[in-house]
Amino acid sequence: MRRTYIPKGDGRRRPLGVTALEDKLVQRATTEVLNAIYETEFLGFSYGFRPERNQHNALDALYVGLDTKKVNWVLDLDIKSFFDRISHEWLIKFIRHRIADRRVVRLMQKWLSAGVLEDGEWKRMQDGTPQGGSASPLLANIYLHYTLDLWVQSWRRKRTGEDVIFVRYADDGVVGFQKKSTAKQFWEELKQRMQKFGLELHPEKTRLLEFGRYAAERRRERGQGKPETFNFLGFIHICSETRNGRFTILRQTIRKRMQAKLKEVKAELQRRMHDPIPEVGKWLRSVVLGHIRYYGVPRNGPALHTFRWRVGRYWHRVLSRRSQKGRVLWARMRRLIARWLPPARIFHPYPSQRLIVHT
Repeated sequence: MRRTYIPKGDGRRRPLGVTALEDKLVQRATTEVLNAIYETEFLGFSYGFRPERNQHNALDALYVGLDTKKVNWVLDLDIKSFFDRISHEWLIKFIRHRIADRRVVRLMQKWLSAGVLEDGEWKRMQDGTPQGGSASPLLANIYLHYTLDLWVQSWRRKRTGEDVIFVRYADDGVVGFQKKSTAKQFWEELKQRMQKFGLELHPEKTRLLEFGRYAAERRRERGQGKPETFNFLGFIHICSETRNGRFTILRQTIRKRMQAKLKEVKAELQRRMHDPIPEVGKWLRSVVLGHIRYYGVPRNGPALHTFRWRVGRYWHRVLSRRSQKGRVLWARMRRLIARWLPPARIFHPYPSQRLIVHT
């Protein structure tokens, strides 16, 4: 397996493992079989890398939980360097707990101990599973199922009379509590649980905040500012109200995510400066449409319009620099934008409507 790196939003680099074609085929086939087995084991509040589940299913479940349950405090979870800290010993124990075929277990042991090739030098991996492989998401879900999900389910059952919600996507999770004391106790016990299996909660990204139906009112009575916000799956979640004064959760595109994507578009437009306009237009259409389809949630329209407008501005600058004959007139540019850039619109209904349809 060859090691490569991609930049992260915080300036660091995320390590990826590029597997050989033969390994990729074997991993894909094995994962298909194991997914069918573990789908009967995984719990309902786990959404990452599972068949027929995606980010918006997790976002909708979180929205409905915050809106309908007695949630006053939110614990924003983030496991530090999760994929690099997975214990091979514990992972094999978890797999043996469900898979009796020794050949399959031996094959997965070989994947874990294969090591990586970095800068022409082979390095053995004592812990962790490389991101990028077909089996990596499944192995991560298995590890978190036994270390986190089952423990949270058991812990929540003991809290009779209190509302506790939990939504997890890969190594990111959000837990909602009715009482602050319950949230603090959960946090302390979770730290000990993570240490047992070689994991650690990120000290900066994991935080407890007051959030919910009465957060704004209670903070106003104490002379504090607006309720804090938290990020989850590309959206910033904000305590808000409808026109009728009813509590709701406002979900908006994270500013840094939008700026990073616009920066990529700007650089690619400069590289494609002299390409034919229809070719560039088709590419921009796919970029804008993909962005709108993911971030097109209710009340996020202004951010969608901003993204489309900024892309059009960048395209106008590039077209104006293609020759010395002068800038492209905005009358023509508006026609190009209307033809190639899809209009901003809401793709996803309100979560309550979506879940009712599924029911």
